[in-house]
Parts: sequence; C-alpha cells; structure tokens
Amino acid sequence: MKRIQFSVRYSERFVHPLQRRIEEDSSITRAELLMWSPTTDATTLLWCDGDPEATERVVAGIDSLRSSHFVEDGSGTYLFLRQDDYEFSAALLETIAESNVIFLPPVVFREDGTVRFEAVGDTASLSAFHDDLSEFGDLTIDWVHGFERRNSPSRLTPRQQEALEAAVSVGYYERPREGSVASIAAKLDCSTSTAGELIRKAEAAVLESYVETL
Repeated sequence: MKRIQFSVRYSERFVHPLQRRIEEDSSITRAELLMWSPTTDATTLLWCDGDPEATERVVAGIDSLRSSHFVEDGSGTYLFLRQDDYEFSAALLETIAESNVIFLPPVVFREDGTVRFEAVGDTASLSAFHDDLSEFGDLTIDWVHGFERRNSPSRLTPRQQEALEAAVSVGYYERPREGSVASIAAKLDCSTSTAGELIRKAEAAVLESYVETL
C-alpha cells in the first residue's frame, strides 16, 4: 500500500467555488477541508487561516450554502457549512467515486490556485487514478510513502519513537533542559552515542513530516 500527496491545478471549468473565492480575497490564503459527510446533505468542517469576518466573506460566495457557523481559534477560524451539494463537478466526483483509492483529510485549497490532498491505495490503483485525474488539470506528485495503519505523524521506527518518549520523560526538551542524552541512554539501556543518534534521526523524521504538510 502506498500513500501519495498530490497537488492539482484544475482547468477553469473544474475549479471549486471556494478555490475561486480564496484566489479573489487576499485575506484568506489557505482553507482546509477537514471532514465531510457521506450524504447528499453536504455538511463539512473546514478551517481557514483568517478571522471569522474574512472567512465569512469568502464562503458567502458559495451558491449552494444553506447555513454556516464560525468558531475562531488562535491561528484561524473553524467553520461548519451545510450546502445543497458539494459543488464539485459531476465528472470529477464520478472519477473519484470510481477510483479504487481512499482519500485522507485534509483537502487543502491554496491561494496559488492548487488543491493538495493525500490518497492511499495499491500501486496500480493509484497509477490509474493519477491518469484519470490528469484529465482535469495539471497534476503533480509531491511525495510517495508506504502507508502505515498506525496514526503516526512521521515515519519513525519503533526504536526512534521510544527514544523520543524517553527524551520527553527525562525533560530533554524542557527549557531550561532538565535531562541529558546520558539520561535518555539510561532509559533506553544503550550507549550515549546510540541514544544521540536515535534522537537525531527521530527529530529529522518528525521535522521532514511536518514540512511536507505545509
């Protein structure tokens, strides 16, 4: 099983209304579709990187919108939307429905006109989906990883994860630092050099995973 992050710039007639509004309104540069209902009553949870006023202005241009509710957080605004439909083109929805892949949230609408999302499936199914979706716009593959069933934020090995947990438990990341690499090594029952190497590799994996989500 593979996990692929795609970025697509749809042809004009397939661009979603929310994407158009983000491109037109400079106060919002990113909208993330976090959850969606599997029903014809299109209910979605999104997050936008702007205040409630700017967010409301952006979604007001969605014709199918029936109701909305906004919740501000420290870095943006969550919004619950109920629409008559999702307003994706019928042809695009059919392609998605007929594919043998599953899609992982979020679906990210960006101010540069691209939509980014992740899909999971076997190599043949992902390849077929790539070919089909390419008919709708310019499609690129950002990265490809093996799929892990565990909900892990990075590609940590079990030993690297154990090292990070040990580092946290001894206060290695406290400010000021309370624990040392030697303390981590004692927790892991290994040499100081091995503990240091595990921590460095674990930190690199976490940071790489974080950067890929930006």
